[in-house]
Amino acid sequence: MTDLQSLDIPPGSSHKRPLVVMRNVSKSFSSGTLALSDMSLTVEGGEFVSLLGPSGCGKSTALRIIAGLGDTTTGTIDWPASRINVRGLPEGDISFVFQEPTLMPWQTVFGNVYLPLRLRGVSRAHAADAIMTALDTVGLKDFAKAYPRELSGGMKMRVSIARALVTKPKLLLMDEPFAALDEITRQKLNDDVLKLWRDTGITVIFVTHSVFESAYLANRIVVMKARPGRVHADFPLQTSLERGPLYRASEDYRAACEKVSAALLDAMGGEAMEMH
Repeated sequence: MTDLQSLDIPPGSSHKRPLVVMRNVSKSFSSGTLALSDMSLTVEGGEFVSLLGPSGCGKSTALRIIAGLGDTTTGTIDWPASRINVRGLPEGDISFVFQEPTLMPWQTVFGNVYLPLRLRGVSRAHAADAIMTALDTVGLKDFAKAYPRELSGGMKMRVSIARALVTKPKLLLMDEPFAALDEITRQKLNDDVLKLWRDTGITVIFVTHSVFESAYLANRIVVMKARPGRVHADFPLQTSLERGPLYRASEDYRAACEKVSAALLDAMGGEAMEMH
């Protein structure tokens, strides 16, 4: 039996039914490219799952299919613990953070975070408390009236995360959100996302091609093989330490990086690689 304490799963997370289940999913594009082949994955409530693999292995494609931003060619996506809408997706349970912040330059930080609620027909006045709570969560409460041009790259990404959180989703999908940031900002945002996960109990699926980032963030690693993408290895990362500065300097983290690196190397057929 898995020791949930050792996996850092936040208290109060649901483990009665899976949150999302991919069953034998394949995806072919009109160009003839087979991006995914017979991929199966079950994600429980409260997990922090890292989808790791080389560029072009289908990580982002799998994430977009889970989000309902793309269709499967074969296979199914099931949501056992959610109310399903007419599109076959859970109602309001998913938020997506893309590789770029994709903020509207003509809107303030407040206006950008308001967008998902505005699309749901919620008035600006009724949305105000939820927006300010989301901004406070990411440390940007004092920047509500600022415009994107006035923000750093890391702050823009925080706005994007706040926009994803404002609807209070069960599942947060993150597609290499920090890849373009400098290392110091990236580490800070890694810590912020971990705190968010611990404090809220939200489920996270985080796409990355960084061994170091996946080993630091996730309590479960899913390594994908190169195209066509499918699961090569799926294992928990256990540690008795809280993920933070001490963990980065620990033997546990070194061993975790080594284990993840070995799994990725095996998935790539033993080809030489660089741990980003």
